[in-house]
Amino acid sequence: MTVLLAIETSCDETAVAIVRDGTEVLANVVSSQVEIHAEFGGVVPEVASRAHLDMLEPVLAQALSDAGMTGAAIEAVAATHGPGLIGALLIGVSEAKALALAWDVPYVGVNHMEGHLFATFLERPDLELPLIVLLVSGGHTLIVHLEALGQYTILGSTIDDAAGEAFDKVARYLGLGYPGGPRIDALAKEGDREAIVFPRGMLHDGLDFSFSGMKTSVINYVRKHRDADNADLAAGFQEAVVDVLVTKTMRAAEQVGAKGVCLGGGVAANSRLRERFAEEAGARGLQCLVPDRAFCTDNAAMIAAAGHWRLQKDGPTGLDDGASPNLKLPSGTGAIRR
Repeated sequence: MTVLLAIETSCDETAVAIVRDGTEVLANVVSSQVEIHAEFGGVVPEVASRAHLDMLEPVLAQALSDAGMTGAAIEAVAATHGPGLIGALLIGVSEAKALALAWDVPYVGVNHMEGHLFATFLERPDLELPLIVLLVSGGHTLIVHLEALGQYTILGSTIDDAAGEAFDKVARYLGLGYPGGPRIDALAKEGDREAIVFPRGMLHDGLDFSFSGMKTSVINYVRKHRDADNADLAAGFQEAVVDVLVTKTMRAAEQVGAKGVCLGGGVAANSRLRERFAEEAGARGLQCLVPDRAFCTDNAAMIAAAGHWRLQKDGPTGLDDGASPNLKLPSGTGAIRR
């Protein structure tokens, strides 16, 4: 049995979790910086780094308190060492190394994207492999074939904007504010998703994604229809994005003969995506995991889950290992694409 403390500071959430044996979450504390960055309309790297410096110690103390533990009970420490904002990553990595030294326990550097894959098993450790995982966030949109733990093939990725980035840009254009995804999701519930039909970018073209043109189609429509209702615009745009995401994920599952499909990443909190994803998986008789929203957005529990597995498989990470802002998902048996 291993009690592992993990730190996640790759972007704008300061998070610490304590997890036993990679699946039992004893504490999972997240401090969001959304309000801090809202006035800028997006994440400002330097501001994010300073907020991590301010919040990491209180979040760490809260996690230990929630778990009813002291440092003496921690048997390993993990941190996200990439990809992400370099300044933000260094704060988490430096803290994790310091704790590992102070407590005389192993340190493990974890790939943030691998963490999202392992979030699947926090809720459903019984899921049968192989799986198709749709990782969709502000910085990434990937279809990953999870053949076995540690064996990943990227079957599809965005050629331009990530889905979450497109949500943010459309929300900004419509004057909805930041963060755009939740604002569009909420407003879309008041609109008619069939009132305005936007194009589905690359819907019938392989497994890659393109959201830039879909974003532009909203802008062009508003320029021609100044009286368009924002709720209908939000509903129509959201439906187009969700349609592409779900259609391609199910196509990938069929192509590789996957036993199930899973969602991951911040955009996995979108209510329409969650609904369509579960419906389409059920219609095909696939195992399906639509995770709790707490495990969709960046959190340290998923880093702990991946860190536990990496520690068992590869052993500790050297303390001379740094942070890598452009770190890629570790390759498995298939070719990894970016």
